[in-house]
Amino acid sequence: MSNNLIIVESPAKVKTISKFLGKSYTIDATMGHLIDMPKSSLGVDVENDYEPKYITIRGKGDLLSKLKKEAKKADKIYLATDPDREGEAISWHLQKELLKDANNEDKISRISFNEITKNAVKNALKNPREIDMDLVNAQQARRVMDRLVGYTISPLLWQKIKKGLSAGRVQSVALKMICDREAEIAAFVPEEYWSLDALFSVGKKELTASFYGKDKRIPLDKEETVASILKEIGKSKLTVVEKKQGERRKKAPLPFTTSTLQQEAAKLLSFPTQKTMRIAQSLYEGVQIKGRGVVGLITYLRTDSTRISDEAHRAVLEKIRAEYGEEYCQKKQAEEKKEGKIQDAHEAIRPSYLEITPFEAKDSLGKDEYKLYQLIYKRFVASRMESAVYETETIKLSAKDYIFTINGSRLRFEGFLAVYMSEEDKNEKNIALPPLKEGDSFAVKEWLKEQHFTQPPAHYTEASLVKALEEGGIGRPSTYAPTIGTLLLRRYVGKEKKNLFVTELGNAVNEMMSQNFPGIVDKEFTANLESLLDSVSVGETAWKTIVENFYPDLSSAVEKAKEEVEKVSIKDEETDVVCDKCGRKMVLKYGPHGKFLACPGFPDCKNTKPYVEYAGFLCPTCGAECVKKRSKKGRIFYSCSRYPDCDYMTWQKPKDAKSGEKKEGEIMAQK
Repeated sequence: MSNNLIIVESPAKVKTISKFLGKSYTIDATMGHLIDMPKSSLGVDVENDYEPKYITIRGKGDLLSKLKKEAKKADKIYLATDPDREGEAISWHLQKELLKDANNEDKISRISFNEITKNAVKNALKNPREIDMDLVNAQQARRVMDRLVGYTISPLLWQKIKKGLSAGRVQSVALKMICDREAEIAAFVPEEYWSLDALFSVGKKELTASFYGKDKRIPLDKEETVASILKEIGKSKLTVVEKKQGERRKKAPLPFTTSTLQQEAAKLLSFPTQKTMRIAQSLYEGVQIKGRGVVGLITYLRTDSTRISDEAHRAVLEKIRAEYGEEYCQKKQAEEKKEGKIQDAHEAIRPSYLEITPFEAKDSLGKDEYKLYQLIYKRFVASRMESAVYETETIKLSAKDYIFTINGSRLRFEGFLAVYMSEEDKNEKNIALPPLKEGDSFAVKEWLKEQHFTQPPAHYTEASLVKALEEGGIGRPSTYAPTIGTLLLRRYVGKEKKNLFVTELGNAVNEMMSQNFPGIVDKEFTANLESLLDSVSVGETAWKTIVENFYPDLSSAVEKAKEEVEKVSIKDEETDVVCDKCGRKMVLKYGPHGKFLACPGFPDCKNTKPYVEYAGFLCPTCGAECVKKRSKKGRIFYSCSRYPDCDYMTWQKPKDAKSGEKKEGEIMAQK
């Protein structure tokens, strides 16, 4: 019996794929990258054609040795890392390491699959290929560029602003976008405008007609304009002068890409982008489903494509036909085309098994896993359904020479709305109008006039920032979540409800980057760079050419900034907690394990205390204040402040808990 070795990235995939293959296959995981540039140095030889230096990642030596031993025993080796640039690079590094011990190049093949199903895995094994060096070089180009930016500019930020800061190629652009939006909001001057509505009755039903103008719309910029119009109208009645009936069709949404999944999960589920990607990764790699074992529930989660396979298309139409009827099946599917993005080689994000409905999987999934799987499942089914059809009615009424309008709509055919509704769809209501005909006149019961002011641009949310980054061609969907996560972690931006806002530290970093490295934070430059990286992935551009055209200017700018930029002082955030050793108000500090309180008198006073936030409710066990904490994996939970004397804890904040005197988020010091 032959001995085949399949190497994937994660242990979860090992369990999932093991179900499909016999005893002649051994499956193991790399646990991500095994080889990378060193953390302790630049890792790029800028004097020798920008050659990257690669080493075994600390802590991965034993795992690499184990894989080498298994490879020696194998008759055939299949490198089955993720189907993207990073996955291709992992396979390339691994192949080079395996070839060091023996000349076994002929028995090493690369395979990839978009979904972890029996058919997909077996088809991949039937169609092995060589490592795609264009994809590898695209990854190397991105990695080297990011390393050069991060490792040359970050030390400057430490020197001029504060230790522990970082600059990044995409991160710095995202920060500038948030800063620019904050500046727009701060500089915004509201402008006055008015609305004018006419309230009248048709039988027992009251209707409101909105002012339009005459032949064209007349802006109501001030109260005097409204008063002049009302004076001219006087006691004239409203008369129906035109009635139009029509139809409005709303097309089904396309299936999810990485970006649209992040946006919709943020809007509908209030999931941060990092949480969405973490849960989607587990759904892709495999979860334990009752009666089925470990199953990969969704296709690959890093994709720019909205296409799906013919097989999946036929299957979902069959499901729609059986459950809703032929009239709900989409007759023609309009695909969104995006050129120049290598991730378009993949399918859209969809369920791997249509027969595993969210209802069936619910008992096997965590609450958040279920919510995201249901979102993906419903969106995919809806994407192959017919448009929703609304009957529309527009009525124009005149008073003197002025026109007022009423709009009505009624959902005639729900189409895809039977399965999936966006935030906008949920807010849309039927507005039924009573039967009116041209010539009907009505006395105005009341004129409703109201003053308004224009509103400033909205703060970015994670969802709107992801959308803006994608529209600007900045970064790639797989980078959005870690980019936003880094901005929050470094405290360049904060988060209030769903809104992102820039901090004093973020403003200082952005100002330094904008003044000294305008190319790095320029959206067009960054988008163009992404296009160049994509051209590497299809073999059109040599990756080192991009680097050698970029680095000299960066290096010169860094040297100039070292000489000219003055040191910026950023004060620590002061709290109300008093140092019990010297009486000063303690300040908030950030260490490797998160926030802590420290005395500002350091080094004379070295007192520190743990930082804890009140949760805003009392412990149901002992009545003490509960506090908000974070687990080792970063998940928020709530526990009693008297721990370990009281061991109460909960992952969810109780809705019916008796509120304490302290407000949520208020700082307390643990003794």
